[in-house]
Amino acid sequence: MIPEADILIVGGGLGGVAAALAACRAGRSVVMTEETDWIGGQLTSQAVPPDEHPWVEQFGVTATYRHLREGIRAYYRQWYPLRAEARAVAELNPGAGRVSKLCHEPRVALAVLEGMLAPHRAAGRLTVLTEHRPVAAESDNDVVRSVTVRDRRDGTHRTLTARYVLDATETGELLRLAGVEHATGAESRAEFDEPHAPDAAQPLNQQGITVCFALSHHEGEDHTIDRPAAYDFWRAYRPAFWPGPLLGFQAPDPRTLEPVGRTFRPNPDIDPLAVTADQSADAGDKELWGFRRILARGLHAPGAFESDITLVNWPLNDYWLKPYIGEETQALDGARELSLSLLYWLQTEAPRPDGGTGFPGLRPRPDVTGTSDGLAKAAYVRESRRIKAVTTVTEHDVAIDLVGPRGGTRYRDSVGVGGYRIDLHPSTGGDSYIDIGSVPFEIPLGALLPRRVRNLVAAGKNIGTTHITNGCHRLHPVEWNVGEVAGALAGHCLAENVEPHQVRSDDKRLEDFGRLLDRAGVQRHWPDVRGY
Repeated sequence: MIPEADILIVGGGLGGVAAALAACRAGRSVVMTEETDWIGGQLTSQAVPPDEHPWVEQFGVTATYRHLREGIRAYYRQWYPLRAEARAVAELNPGAGRVSKLCHEPRVALAVLEGMLAPHRAAGRLTVLTEHRPVAAESDNDVVRSVTVRDRRDGTHRTLTARYVLDATETGELLRLAGVEHATGAESRAEFDEPHAPDAAQPLNQQGITVCFALSHHEGEDHTIDRPAAYDFWRAYRPAFWPGPLLGFQAPDPRTLEPVGRTFRPNPDIDPLAVTADQSADAGDKELWGFRRILARGLHAPGAFESDITLVNWPLNDYWLKPYIGEETQALDGARELSLSLLYWLQTEAPRPDGGTGFPGLRPRPDVTGTSDGLAKAAYVRESRRIKAVTTVTEHDVAIDLVGPRGGTRYRDSVGVGGYRIDLHPSTGGDSYIDIGSVPFEIPLGALLPRRVRNLVAAGKNIGTTHITNGCHRLHPVEWNVGEVAGALAGHCLAENVEPHQVRSDDKRLEDFGRLLDRAGVQRHWPDVRGY
């Protein structure tokens, strides 16, 4: 029996979990659905170590996101055989990966997220329906009245109702189902005058997706998988904007588009404590094994682990032949085949530092990803449907070239902050990387609100950005911040008997909500820092 809820959250990724925590903290009853069997989205089921700004250890994230990060570190300190020197490091990076100051295994994040939600589930405030996907919604008078979800295990349908509905899905699926005005792909240059936008709108021009996978390496063993059905295609595939075959260690530098060689050396004999992660100084993507390493054996007691574990989310397995939004099944199948083909190529044909070919000792790790083949449970979806919002963040608000390194739009309704380069991966429209400097930015409340619908709030990557500015708003801490604010807003509106648009438009109500966010530890403005 599913209880009646004040707030329905559709999607249990990072935005959804943060929304649930905030709504429950407000004393509201919540139902949250999630289409996989793991909550946590890009941090867990998509197996993507967090992409974060360089100031993350000092400021620029919400208090609850910091609590999540410290909970992950505490998990390793309590349960893993860390060296004394590693255990003593306050800013422990369990994987010593270069992409982030906190690279870690998906299951650890899952355990911590479940722990954060546990008191609310025990109190009966929160019901979580995993393996439930939205399939229909009913709306009238600019209000979403109900959402129907299908249980992926037995096919049964449940219709859920609530006063407020938050769309925290990975693709903005609820926007489509509920008839909420939204955009997909690239807007035209004429719409927002963005320098990097195409001349004409391209709804099917979406960033590529990636099916990530986890690997360890065991020299002298053979873990070669069966040859994938599409291997011949991917082995021969050479994108027009690539310096050679996609399955190769030559790839464009995202920032300059110049050809750059990547290196691959499993289990290098380097002390992980000597590794630093700062994407403002070095993107860290040139050495593939260490780029997204999620377990570093050298941080632990000798012999505790035979190998590091690394997470493969590289230029080599970005998939852009079909748009995920619009052709989900075909795109997902293609992305899975590409990742399996990359794995097979690494095991059999990749050039070795010793002059040989192939690393048959590479072992896929289904125990790490919670799947049968070591591929992530879900594709990493970089670009969602995006609401036609009260406020749309454009290139003119965040790009260094347009606003200067300390510029950027300041919002009267700021409800959070974020920071990351405008980082677009190759797209289904044939574009190469668009990777340009941006400034630390504020998140306007108006970007979470549809122009028309009164009781739906965006709670993830579906906020009012453009194809271009999505590139710096799609990362883990921003998604969490957006979700937390969406949950807090719904709870606040119920308590005050007002609607979200009234909170934003009325100065006194906005001030009251801002104080609520301040008390919750939601940073709404940046100190004096430069973009990169």
